[in-house]
Amino acid sequence: MTPRLLPFALLVLALAGCSAPDADAPATVAGTPPPPAAVPASNPAEAPAAGANPGVVAETAAMPRLQARTVAGEDYDLAGHRGKWVVVNFWATWCGPCLQEMPELSALHAMRDNVEVVGLAYEDIEPDDMRAFLEKHPVAYPIVILDPYDPPKDFATPRGLPMTYLIGPDGKVAHQFLGPVDAGKIEQAIVAAGGKVG
Repeated sequence: MTPRLLPFALLVLALAGCSAPDADAPATVAGTPPPPAAVPASNPAEAPAAGANPGVVAETAAMPRLQARTVAGEDYDLAGHRGKWVVVNFWATWCGPCLQEMPELSALHAMRDNVEVVGLAYEDIEPDDMRAFLEKHPVAYPIVILDPYDPPKDFATPRGLPMTYLIGPDGKVAHQFLGPVDAGKIEQAIVAAGGKVG
């Protein structure tokens, strides 16, 4: 590198590390892992790493368990959906890419007999506020509110949102998506895992 280009290169590197704070992101609490960042659709591989908190789950179980109560007041047990492909979608109301994928996930859930979706809202929000949000952004699949400071132990703490897992009919993780997904990507992953879309 020529001496004249060195200061320019250093300036570019310095600016690349700067970013404005996300005004929509919830504040963190001392001693707890920071909430995941929304992953831009253009480059989902650049999601920030989860905080260095020892309570952060680093790896998703091969056959994850999930039992929770939905916003509609129903019990949800992932094991009860064996025999179908289940799309487990971590999202948040403040995450723009999450909101963009919701209508397509809802259509996939409604149109495919062998595919179901469950939305895991990874944020600190009251059930009444979530119900009001869902009136404006309705979906056909169940929504569960997760405590971001006590997420399900069988799923890795999301490195970014949206984070989606495709669970096979046998209950095992077949594919993981970081960043926005659409029905086509999910259907391709089902076929790649030896399944059929029907």
